[in-house]
Amino acid sequence: MHNNNEFLPESVDVLVVGNGPVGATLASLLGRYGVDCLVIDKAHDVLPLPRAIALDNEALRILQLAGLEEDAFETVVIPHVKMHCPIVGQFGQANTSGRIDGHHKLVTFYQPDLERAMRSQAEQHGTLRCRGGLELRDFTQDASGVTAVLLDEADEPHSLRCRYLVGADGASSRVRGLIGQEFNGQSYSEDWLIVDAGSRQGKAIDHVEFLCDHRRPTPHMPAPGGRERWEFMLRPGETRDEMEDQERIRGLLAPWIEPQQLKIERKAVYRFHARCCESFQQGRVFLVGDAAHITPPFVGQGLVAGLRDVANLAWKLSWVLQGRATPRILDSYDQERQPHAREMIDLAKLMGRLVMPSNAVAAALIHSFMKALRIIPAARRHFEELDIKPRHRFRRGLFVRSTRRARVASGGLFPQAWVRSAGRICLSDQLLGDRLQLVGLGTDPRRWLDSAQQKQWFDLGGSFLQIGHARDDSRADFAESLDGALLAPWPDPALAVVRPDRIIMHQCRPEKAGELLRHCQALLRA
Repeated sequence: MHNNNEFLPESVDVLVVGNGPVGATLASLLGRYGVDCLVIDKAHDVLPLPRAIALDNEALRILQLAGLEEDAFETVVIPHVKMHCPIVGQFGQANTSGRIDGHHKLVTFYQPDLERAMRSQAEQHGTLRCRGGLELRDFTQDASGVTAVLLDEADEPHSLRCRYLVGADGASSRVRGLIGQEFNGQSYSEDWLIVDAGSRQGKAIDHVEFLCDHRRPTPHMPAPGGRERWEFMLRPGETRDEMEDQERIRGLLAPWIEPQQLKIERKAVYRFHARCCESFQQGRVFLVGDAAHITPPFVGQGLVAGLRDVANLAWKLSWVLQGRATPRILDSYDQERQPHAREMIDLAKLMGRLVMPSNAVAAALIHSFMKALRIIPAARRHFEELDIKPRHRFRRGLFVRSTRRARVASGGLFPQAWVRSAGRICLSDQLLGDRLQLVGLGTDPRRWLDSAQQKQWFDLGGSFLQIGHARDDSRADFAESLDGALLAPWPDPALAVVRPDRIIMHQCRPEKAGELLRHCQALLRA
């Protein structure tokens, strides 16, 4: 991955505009699939400021998919999230300890660390180029591609041809403006002062707390490297200048930090928005991350949603570019991602209303009601075990609907767990790789297809994996389920097709393997 503008290619398969965490993850995924890709950004280097701060187990799994191991950047594991109200005391708690699909339920991180790790991961792919000091001015589309006009730092225009263009250029996206997808609807805008303090080793809290004081709601959390973050809601009439004043910040943080010990790393007044585009795609141009949707931070899902976007889009672009699938599969990106992005925005708005009531009467009523709900076991579980969070499961898209009996539905994520294969213990996604996997659960998937059908499956970009209880170390395509978690949803032998983004495309009884192959061919090549 080269980083100078002396040589710009005349054409590439994919142009990614924006090299933040979402753009860099997309680039790394496209690199894994062998796609010829150029990433451009106005800046040359990672912005050395903390912005996004939270990742859930799904986000960590997508980073794993893009090649980042858990220790590639520092994190703080969050065991629980508490909600306090000065009127009724602690009225809510979410249990975020433990792991789902091999990853922690919730961690905080330092964004520049993640971005550097992802850029360095992307550099390992020979098909990927990165250029700083370039911005997109305009583009035109035709039947075979996109012609983009890029401006360098001397305002010199450069023309570049690409087959697809992806806007990962953030909340004020130029790409979104050029395809006429400006954010519609109510913005739900609120101004908040965000303060990141350093040198808090041994003094920072070890969990996330929401101080739900109607006079000044304040979320508060730890971050890696001895950092701590507070977010203070601005009251009507308060200005950016007065809130960002050093003395004002010292006063706000006085309950936690003595003024002489305060080391501010960053202070900024931000406007929180809730926005979503009508469409994440126009022809050969796609929007990902904050360019497509902006989520208020109350459920820590802003960056996570962008990572879900690129995991969904990257393999589809690759399959189309490599001739394995019809370009029509790209329509499923918007179809699958937009409803879930909207659900997450709605959840964040709901949490904002619960956590940040506007007056003392509303606070007393809402928080007393939530405290009372904890007496009912089902309601308590709904909040505490995060059942309130919308499942990442598609209603429509690039999959064959499963029968009602299925415990893990098609269009949802295939589970991940620890397995033993060819003598090594690893997380099962490492065996799924970057291809379309026909997974035999308690059976050898090859057994159910003849040699001609097996060749058709390979031609489609597929391969085979068997997951079982009995140990068979001799085969690299056999995985022993160490705790039974991967087999539990399938009590009888079954076949499941797992897409490269770990979504279940199809599942059936083994004797219907031929039908399953035809369905997958129809989905990808119809």
